[in-house]
Amino acid sequence: MLTRVVHLLPGELAAVLERMPDHVKDKLEEIRIRESRPLEIGFDGGFRYIAPDGTPMSRPDGAYRPTGDLCRKLLERVTNYSLYAMEEELRRGYITVAGGHRIGIAGRTVLEGGHVRGIRDIGAFNIRIAREVIGASAKLLPKLLDFNRRSVLPALIVAPPQQGKTTLVRDIARAVSAGLWGHAAAAGWEGRKVGIVDERSEIAACVRGVPTFDIGPRTDVMDACPKAEGMMMMLRSMSPDVLIVDEIGRPEDAEAILDASHAGIAVIATAHAKDLEEARGRPAIGRLLAAGAFDVCVELRKSSDGLSSRVVRALPAARSPSPLERAPAGGNAHG
Repeated sequence: MLTRVVHLLPGELAAVLERMPDHVKDKLEEIRIRESRPLEIGFDGGFRYIAPDGTPMSRPDGAYRPTGDLCRKLLERVTNYSLYAMEEELRRGYITVAGGHRIGIAGRTVLEGGHVRGIRDIGAFNIRIAREVIGASAKLLPKLLDFNRRSVLPALIVAPPQQGKTTLVRDIARAVSAGLWGHAAAAGWEGRKVGIVDERSEIAACVRGVPTFDIGPRTDVMDACPKAEGMMMMLRSMSPDVLIVDEIGRPEDAEAILDASHAGIAVIATAHAKDLEEARGRPAIGRLLAAGAFDVCVELRKSSDGLSSRVVRALPAARSPSPLERAPAGGNAHG
C-alpha cells in the first residue's frame, strides 16, 4: 500500500516509511503526520508509532517527529505547488489526489462571516490510502437483489470510519453495471445503468473526469460535485437505474435521495453509524428511513476474521428490524 502514495511524500519521510517491515507496508491504511509530534500509521485495523529506523512502536517515545519544514514540503507536494488552486478543498479540510487517496488536514481556520473560508498554518495531515478490491461485494450483492425489477434494492450501508464502505460501494457499482449478480436466479439479467456522485473523488478516483478504478461498463460519474446537487444532475441528465453516493447525512442529501426514490431509482448510500438504530438517530437519515427510502440496511463490521456484513430490513422505527443474512462481505476493505 505504501507504494501507492510514496510519490507524495518528501524524501526524508518516504525513507523512514520505506524502512518499515514489509507486512506493515502491505497493510498500510493511513499515515498521520503531525508537526514536531510522533509519526503514526494505521494498518490492519490498529495503529503504531514509527521510529526513525522504521520500527513500529506501541509508545510514542523515540518515534520519528516530522519538522515544520517537512510539513511545508508535504503540503506543497499534495497541492501540486498551488495552494490557490486547492482553495476549495482546503476549506473543506481535505484534498483528494489521483488514485482516490484522501489527505485530511488540520490547522488554524480562517473565518469569514462566521463560516470557514480556509485553513492556514497547517500542521497535521492524515493520508488515507484508497485501494481497489475487485470482488469485495461478491458475497453481499446476492442478498441485495430485487427480483421484481431485476436490479438491486435501495440500501443504506452503515459502519464507523475505515470499515470498508467506500471500497464496497465501488465494487457494487462495478458488478451491477456489468451484470455480475452472483446469483443463479439472476444469470440472465443485464447490467444496469449506474450513476455515482463522487463528491470526494474517492469512489471512482477520476483524473480529468476519467475513472481510474474499475467501476463497470455502464457507470457514469459526477466527480467532485456536492452530493445533493450531483444527484439531481444525474437524475436530469443520465437516467440511472441505480444511484450510488457516499457518506450522506445532510438535510439536502435526504431531499435529493427522496426525489430519486420517488422517481423509481434504487439508491445505495453509505453513512457513518455503528448500526441501523444509531443511523436512525441522525435527523436526515432518520427521515429517509421513516419515509421508506431504503429497503435494507447493511451493517459492516471489521474483525480479525475480515469484513463481515449483517443485512436487516430498514423498517420504520416503530418496528424492530429482523436479520436477513449474516455473511462475509467479500474481502478486507477500506473506506
